[in-house]
Amino acid sequence: MTNREKSTFVLDTNVVLHDYQCLDHFQEHDVVIPITVLEELDSFKKGNDSINFSARSFIRQLDSLADGGLPPEGIPLGEGRGRLLVRHALKGIESLNGIFTEDTPDHRIIAVASELQKEMPNENVVLISKDINLRMKALAVGLSAEDYITDKIDCPDDLYAGSALIEGVSENAISALYEQPYAVEPELVPLSEEPIANQFYILRNGSRSALACQSTTDNLLHRVRKCRAFGIDPRNAEQAFALHALLDPDIQLVTLTGKAGTGKTLLALAASLELRKKYRQLYLARPVVPLSNRDMGFLPGDIQSKLDPYMHPLWDNLGVIRNKYARDSGEHQLVQDMVDSEKLIITPLAYIRGRSLEKVFFIVDEAQNLTPHEVKTIITRAGEGTKFVFTGDIYQIDTPYLDSRSNGLAYLVSRMKGQSIYGHINLVRGERSKLAELASDIL
Repeated sequence: MTNREKSTFVLDTNVVLHDYQCLDHFQEHDVVIPITVLEELDSFKKGNDSINFSARSFIRQLDSLADGGLPPEGIPLGEGRGRLLVRHALKGIESLNGIFTEDTPDHRIIAVASELQKEMPNENVVLISKDINLRMKALAVGLSAEDYITDKIDCPDDLYAGSALIEGVSENAISALYEQPYAVEPELVPLSEEPIANQFYILRNGSRSALACQSTTDNLLHRVRKCRAFGIDPRNAEQAFALHALLDPDIQLVTLTGKAGTGKTLLALAASLELRKKYRQLYLARPVVPLSNRDMGFLPGDIQSKLDPYMHPLWDNLGVIRNKYARDSGEHQLVQDMVDSEKLIITPLAYIRGRSLEKVFFIVDEAQNLTPHEVKTIITRAGEGTKFVFTGDIYQIDTPYLDSRSNGLAYLVSRMKGQSIYGHINLVRGERSKLAELASDIL
């Protein structure tokens, strides 16, 4: 958390579900867990989703810290650290002087913070929540309230793009990229900063240009050729860079960001099909995030029927690729055969738990709806020969507790920048249609 005089932080349930290791990030400050939070965690502890895992892990951590007792003065969290306290509002929401008439978990959490502030008028009591509305309520009753910012990036607009345009490149440097060995020393190119591993460049000199990538093996800029992947051709420089990273066996982790219609998922799926012989299975998964606060229970039918609407966009991309070939062609039938034999699997992300991830080409679509911890959990399950691809738009968040600074995809890009086995491209041009591009830009 931010540097300040010693404070007391009251945690909301969503902070724990977002990061079950949150107690490790408050330094010398005291942390208060309202009993209401424990009640809510109890309803989350059963299940196979990431939030269920987080609930169980946090409860176990509390049990280990308590070691059979929860004294009123709190439990020391370690040397140089604050204390952990579990509290309830002695007067319930009545301590809020009738401001809230409905007795809800949120209001009881605010009541805990309010009573603590009255007990310690000279100390800084801060309610920490990922819920904007809860923070607004807390501020309205005179409390301090903040977001949980431990895993937030500084500024999403400054996020690493993965590529750069370099003007004024010498004629000799451009020519060298079109001749054996199709490489040039970075010193011969007027780069504005030190080259980063696997960073891509558009090099220009008047009417001549070349696409290049910083190699991690010989530290040269190598030419990037526009290549086809299972019938899909790149339509712009960024898409060429994306396919290069997706098809490069030395790059084991790829992130593709960009607005709708830029081809993120389509390129990733096409690359996986192109490389199908090198992998045991191809996975295309996405988190299930109901829109407009409508839970899956509102949808009719069995569990598969409920999940189908969330998986449709992935099947649509697969259909685009299949339609590049005639119905009676071997490629068109190959895709269907791969689906039937489960060589190619399209599934909700939660359904991959417990699966072996060795020699798998794994695409995670809509990764901006994952927390940083969920992204870490997925990647750390990678076995030998597995490649991960995360795609998404960091500005199009469908879950209420994440934003462009705190989502897992943005966090992943900011932390992995410069790693030798990592490649990233931000796709900027929409290629779906002129209408889709226009709507994305001005609506």
